[in-house]
Order: sequence, then structure tokens, then C-alpha cells
Amino acid sequence: MGTIFSKIVNGTIPCFKIAENEHFMAFLDINPIAKGHTLVIPKKETDYIFDIGDDEYQQLFLFAKRVAKAIKEVIECKKIGVAVVRLEVAHAHIHLVPINEVYDIDFKKVKLTFSKEEFQHIAETIASKFV
Repeated sequence: MGTIFSKIVNGTIPCFKIAENEHFMAFLDINPIAKGHTLVIPKKETDYIFDIGDDEYQQLFLFAKRVAKAIKEVIECKKIGVAVVRLEVAHAHIHLVPINEVYDIDFKKVKLTFSKEEFQHIAETIASKFV
């Protein structure tokens, strides 16, 4: 059956995609704690990030670095926070969250809401800076 992220990769569930290559995908979190909150995933479903092979692990983080730089170009913030929690979905993923202080990456915060059009605009704006 696969995880919700595998369904996104397969195109059976839509997302607000930012970037994609043969092995990885980045898309906006639909329950963001900050504007531009992005998830970066390996397309190959793996439950635990530390079970990913060394080469794929390194490539995942290099891909995430490129996504983070794109986010930083368009979302006003001091830094892009990084979190690997992996309790809510059994598919390894990296959270990239624009932050101005350490508490901005608290996942207990009230989630932000955006319209479909706002999500789409945020995704397209970040994607335009992805290199």
C-alpha cells in the first residue's frame, strides 16, 4: 500500500512540489509551522533515515541543502532549521523550516493555514530559485 509520501511520489496524492530528481522530492508541508516549511524525501520508501545507504543519505542531504538555499532566497528568515523526526509518517523525511529563533521549529506550535493558491504561490516561488 505504501505511505502517504509514496503516494505523493507516485502521483496518486497531489502536493505542492518544489523540486524533484530521479531519487528525491521536496514539497511543502500541508500542516506547516512556518511559511515555506518543506519536506524532503527519498523516493524509495525507507522507514528510518539511518537505514538509508551511505551514498543515498549523503545525496539526500545535498539535495536538501539546495532546497534550503532556495527557501532562504524567498522566505524572510535568519536560517533554515533542519529536523528529522519521523514519527508521524513511516517514510524517512527531512523538515526544512524557516526560523528566526530556536523556538520557531517547535512542532507543538499551532499549524499555519494557507489557501491552495497561497500554497501554490509559495511552492512556485521557492521552485524558481532551486538550482
